[in-house]
Amino acid sequence: MLLHLLFSLGLTGMFLVSIVDSSFVPLPIPGMTDIMLVVYAAQRANPWLLIAIATAGSALGGLFSHKVGQAGGLAFIEKRTPPKIFKRVTGWMESHAILAVALPAILPPPMPLSPFVLAAGALKMSRKKFMTTFTLSRFVRHSIAVWLGVHYGRNVLVLWREFSTTWGTTILVVIWTVIAITVAYALWQLWKTSHSVGATKKRAKSLDPAAAG
Repeated sequence: MLLHLLFSLGLTGMFLVSIVDSSFVPLPIPGMTDIMLVVYAAQRANPWLLIAIATAGSALGGLFSHKVGQAGGLAFIEKRTPPKIFKRVTGWMESHAILAVALPAILPPPMPLSPFVLAAGALKMSRKKFMTTFTLSRFVRHSIAVWLGVHYGRNVLVLWREFSTTWGTTILVVIWTVIAITVAYALWQLWKTSHSVGATKKRAKSLDPAAAG
């Protein structure tokens, strides 16, 4: 059954998935919020309600990542991003901050999102500017997904039912297990990075003659 898949919690499940999907925590299947929106729209759910719920969840996920970027700083991002991508992300963020947030938030996978939202926080992009840009961009993306579900829903439902009959339970277990593990790992890494930064600042202060005096 379709509702026993990733949709086992209904719209609440979509809200939770949209939070994770817009954060720095990776999902086993990229763009899972888009998939859920298309399927729900194909089932004739209220399109405006779908867009509102997904956008609200995305905003919370983006806000969380922005705060993580602020707390961990560039060191946190650099450790988890390939050098070439890190250089491009920081370069874009410094010269085209709004575009660097808007494009990854609108474009589907394989366009990476997490390095940009983390960098927005680390490079001190104002929270108001970030949240406005990010939320509007996700609204556009979710609107497109819902439009696709409304206009091409019947074909989507046929394919999804065939796929879910074979892999539904396995996908559900894997996704929520991976989400739980990655959230725990990400929080641990954030704590470790923040602790390391705090220890470095404390050591530097103790070695500063002016501070000691």
